[in-house]
Amino acid sequence: MPDSLSLRAPSLAESHRSVPVAQSGSFFRRFLAFVGPGYLVAVGYMDPGNWATGLAGGSAFGYSLLWVIMLSNLMAMLLQTLSARLGIATGRDLAQACRDSYSRPVVLVLWILCELAICATDLAEVIGTAIALNLLFHIPLGWGVCITAADVLLVLWLQQRGMRYLEALTGVLIAVILGCFVANVWMASPDGSALVRGLLPGAEILHDPRMLYIALGILGATVMPHNLYLHSSLVQTRRYPLDARGRKGAVRFATLDVVLALLIALFINAAILVLSAAAFHAHGNSQITELQDAYHLLAPALGVGFASVLFGVALLASGKSSTVTATLTGQIVMEGFIDLKLPPWLRRLLTRSVAIVPALLVVAYLGERGVTQLLILSQAVLSLQLPFAVVPLIRFTSDRAKMGALVNPRWMTCCAWATAVLIIGLNVVVLGQLVSS
Repeated sequence: MPDSLSLRAPSLAESHRSVPVAQSGSFFRRFLAFVGPGYLVAVGYMDPGNWATGLAGGSAFGYSLLWVIMLSNLMAMLLQTLSARLGIATGRDLAQACRDSYSRPVVLVLWILCELAICATDLAEVIGTAIALNLLFHIPLGWGVCITAADVLLVLWLQQRGMRYLEALTGVLIAVILGCFVANVWMASPDGSALVRGLLPGAEILHDPRMLYIALGILGATVMPHNLYLHSSLVQTRRYPLDARGRKGAVRFATLDVVLALLIALFINAAILVLSAAAFHAHGNSQITELQDAYHLLAPALGVGFASVLFGVALLASGKSSTVTATLTGQIVMEGFIDLKLPPWLRRLLTRSVAIVPALLVVAYLGERGVTQLLILSQAVLSLQLPFAVVPLIRFTSDRAKMGALVNPRWMTCCAWATAVLIIGLNVVVLGQLVSS
């Protein structure tokens, strides 16, 4: 049995093992008890940061970067599976596992980097929600940024009601996003053959700095570092048997949950790029990088008046759904890394304030045009944080002393390290370009 099971406080103590799991009945009935954490994780893979990078990639390069989205989501499935395995096998989330294994200075550095990733994610949510409020209801961006502070109250209230309420809200918002994009992509009538070609990797990404920069943004918007901490905690909200058989079954159901959820995220991420390629790139509009431009030009491009409204509603739902995960992750990393417990409202307000202040400054000094560029930059920052979460995760889940019988199979470890090398390699290339430019 793994040696990291301890008497220390569990992750998300108020929700720990709060969701009962049926021990008998059909496979589907038992699986339903595990449905939820994967969708809370998935919203981080379809937050407003994805929109900016997807729109920019689709309008500039058509369907050429579809393979980056597909590869990013496959990488996300693998890494989130490792995260779930860690939580189930050890009873510790990734932040707690780092605190158990590394020296205090290393833990502090990892904590600070993770907090920066959460702030970058929160920044994307704040900006995306503010833009959606402006487009749909003509609320000035500055006021829209301030209104996002009210998200704290809703999430904290639902968290007190129970994990299932948060999961239900998230499921509804994902359904809204999915429905809006299904309708818009259908109206856009994308080029099927070009779409298929876009799923095949192209060498031009290595020679076009802008394409590589957007590709890194897509990677940062898709594979979210804070989600690796989040998922390893969320799986522990299920009350499965703690024997070997119970843990093995929990890994199987948790893996299925997150794979199905991320398939939906893959469709939505691809739909953003496909919609941009079909509605803008195909008609010669290759400079659509602003969410506002996409909103105003979508209806004329598709010839359907409510297409823009669907776009705005989906953007609003995306910003709201991502708020849930940022709230939970803030608690997990603060308690897991440094064992600091603050009142939930205070912790969330501090995190949201760090995102609101730069957003207000950009709105004040750069106006609407600067907001989307800040959104893309936040996703590149997220990608730079990835190795600091991915490398410890792979090390821990490959350690039989920690994982016991649930240690990674060799093939999974090899794929995970290949993913880490690819991520680090892309970061080195882009950093080199930034330094030389």
